[in-house]
Amino acid sequence: MATKLKINGTIHEVDVNPSMPLLWVLRDVLGLTGTKFGCGMALCGACTVHLDGSAMRACITPVSMVGGREITTIEGLAKPDGTLHPVQQAWVDENVPQCGYCQSGQVMSACSLLKQNPNPTDADIDAAMSGNICRCGMYQRIKKAVHRAAGDKR
Repeated sequence: MATKLKINGTIHEVDVNPSMPLLWVLRDVLGLTGTKFGCGMALCGACTVHLDGSAMRACITPVSMVGGREITTIEGLAKPDGTLHPVQQAWVDENVPQCGYCQSGQVMSACSLLKQNPNPTDADIDAAMSGNICRCGMYQRIKKAVHRAAGDKR
């Protein structure tokens, strides 16, 4: 069944089973591999993307639920000229990634947080990011990067 998806500002028509998780459409059908598979149960946050501007887990969201809505992946954050989004730049400046596997989901969750709360406290960051697991334990660097990005937005 053909479904039209608006991803990172571009319309894509995909012919997939409507129950296929968005994650696999992004990765396997469209080649947008920045969004990662972690647990398949929406527990780790590696598959976080934005749906109409809010963070959501792509691994459990069937493609039938997202047609006609705005989907943003990690590939869609930077400007067309390559300028990084302030959260991406903060991640670089704070040297957040070690293995890097969870980082696209972490960045997407941080962007959603800052959209809702442009000046978060440590507790706000902890609450908003608690659903994103970092196997390397970079939580303090992540928190510093979120604060840095919040400062860049003011």
